[in-house]
Amino acid sequence: MRIARFVQDSDPAFGVVDGDEGREEIAVIKGDPFFSGVQLTGERHKLEDVRLLAPIIPRSKVVGIGKNYADHAAEMGGEVPPAPLMFLKPNTSVIGPNDPVVLPSFSDEVSYEAELAVVIGRICKDVPLDRVDEVIFGYTCANDLTARDAQRTDNQWARAKGFDTSCPLGPWIETELDTDDLAIRGYLNGQLVQDGNTGDMIWGVKELVSYVSQAFTLLPGDVILTGTPAGVGLISDGERYDVSIEGIGRLSNTARS
Repeated sequence: MRIARFVQDSDPAFGVVDGDEGREEIAVIKGDPFFSGVQLTGERHKLEDVRLLAPIIPRSKVVGIGKNYADHAAEMGGEVPPAPLMFLKPNTSVIGPNDPVVLPSFSDEVSYEAELAVVIGRICKDVPLDRVDEVIFGYTCANDLTARDAQRTDNQWARAKGFDTSCPLGPWIETELDTDDLAIRGYLNGQLVQDGNTGDMIWGVKELVSYVSQAFTLLPGDVILTGTPAGVGLISDGERYDVSIEGIGRLSNTARS
């Protein structure tokens, strides 16, 4: 099931996206599916007639994972960390499909990172591996934008990873997905620059959710970014970046100064 968030009568609403590609419709959900389940109102819209928003604004946090692909760790000139490398992005960093990425004035080196994002569905802490599936609501595409110069100079990643608009999510949440072997690709102005597979992650989804939950209580709507494959590079004013993940869809955003 594909759960989207969109603008209806000037107010955000949730809906279920169905139909063939190019002819999709969105069936409106009553209330918030994270707390009320999926209850359809009977109202429907053509997908092309609504504006999609970020499928979730995290209730408390986005947890990022660094260097979770060996090829990316190598291209960054570092070794694979001995355990998942975690950082936080505020919920103010989140934007949706086609929203502009506003390049921060303090950086001249903002890079793109195509990533699979895990969306948490229930409050949880210290989740054992065999119960991770119970706490996941679904999955979406993410772009973990990073100010590389600030990352080098600050000695911690809050500013580099957490600036406003640095976390595009979308286009919707796929609730039923096997994440063991998914193509994950990134396109800069239509040109393929990242071409990876979730099967190459050092720590898979279950390991990451369990590990993160040892440090943080996870709330419904929290998001975990699972790392990016090789091929990261810089994005400039006016350039578009597309994240495409098999089984989910495509997320597109254009950078603006």
